Amino acid sequence: MSFFTSLSGLRNAETDLRVISQNIANAESVGFKKSNASFTDLVASGSGTDPRLTPGIGSALAGITQDFALGTFEQTGRGLDLAINGDGFFVTSNPVSGDISYTRNGSMRIIASGELQDSIGDNVQGFTVDAAGNPTSTTPSNVIVPTSNAGGASLSSVSINGRGVVEASYADGTVEPVAQIALATFPANDGLRPIGQTKWAVTGDSGNAVYGSPGASQYGSIFAGALERSNVDLAEETVALLTAQRNFQANARAIDTATQISQTVINLRS
Repeated sequence: MSFFTSLSGLRNAETDLRVISQNIANAESVGFKKSNASFTDLVASGSGTDPRLTPGIGSALAGITQDFALGTFEQTGRGLDLAINGDGFFVTSNPVSGDISYTRNGSMRIIASGELQDSIGDNVQGFTVDAAGNPTSTTPSNVIVPTSNAGGASLSSVSINGRGVVEASYADGTVEPVAQIALATFPANDGLRPIGQTKWAVTGDSGNAVYGSPGASQYGSIFAGALERSNVDLAEETVALLTAQRNFQANARAIDTATQISQTVINLRS
């Protein structure tokens, strides 16, 4: 039985190492959120078993939880780099499949057609607005910046304020609000499914997305010219890495010891 007990420890130590390695590997990934592995013990006993005689049969993975604590902001000076100061996720749509995903990575760009996209080419979602920049819809859609205004003047620059309002400046000096960046919150962020590229997809555990405007109610405000760095603390992860390595070595040593004891018993019987 000691073999299987230590084997469960080896497997869990390996899982812990994988989670820590993933955190360290993404220490520089914009908008990345670290994960933590937790474990629980396994006890082989019935209601009539004397608890003083129950050694247990190892451990099991209780779960891997995501830590959505706010990361530090890094000033970039680029107007289309956005960070959310508080709760919420940017909403993006795949231009081919239409699949909706959510991210804290606010690195954005304007393409030739005027669509606002994130760094991997997904369309950023927002609300339509009136002439004063107030949202006129609660259903997000693609943010499209007209490349020329009604007077025929060409687009010269795009800026985004703390309320997430996208303002287009044209060559004739006019400035027009064209959309407001939409943010999404969830009943349970821990239930979101990571899908890579610092993006998440909704699941039954997370609950459906609730859309809103930056700076309103529970939604964070927008910082332009900055990006949110990963919330991974390398010093903390290094200590955790050493601990997981020691756990792995200790369980391997326990298996080696059990092997030696078994071999001794076999030799005695022979």
